[in-house]
Amino acid sequence: MSDIKTGINPLFLREEELRQGIELLFFAYRDFTAEPDAILGEYGFGRAHHRVIYFVGRHPGITVSDLLDILRITKQSLSRVLGQLVTEKFITQRPGLRDRRQRLLELTEKGVELERLLTERQRARIARTYREAGAEAVEGFRKVMLGLVDEADRGRFPTRAAGPRRGG
Repeated sequence: MSDIKTGINPLFLREEELRQGIELLFFAYRDFTAEPDAILGEYGFGRAHHRVIYFVGRHPGITVSDLLDILRITKQSLSRVLGQLVTEKFITQRPGLRDRRQRLLELTEKGVELERLLTERQRARIARTYREAGAEAVEGFRKVMLGLVDEADRGRFPTRAAGPRRGG
């Protein structure tokens, strides 16, 4: 009953609604990556470099194996991108503490600066959109996005506690 009052179409599984969802994802991704793509281009980097920089920044000390699991790319592809980022001093590698064969990855100061530059624009876009949409819409968006993520990876995202959030 509340769907009628809010103007939400209860027929959201119709072909046109589904197609529009697909198109919205394409357009959103295009626009979400446009500014970082331009910055990456100045360095001769692409989106693969961005993903590596982002996840190494989010998980300092991540192993190459764990990064491969997140990115789902071949070792050869990662090796090419990672080699360039290490050579150009955006990322450092060090052996693991327990297993010296492991390579632990961290951003250098130069890498931290590039990651900040790339992420600040995307963060601002998301923050603006979240503010405009409101908390209920953000939670709905989160549910939809989690539904699109393969089940095996959903555990990477902590569940939200029910009720309003307090503090910072």
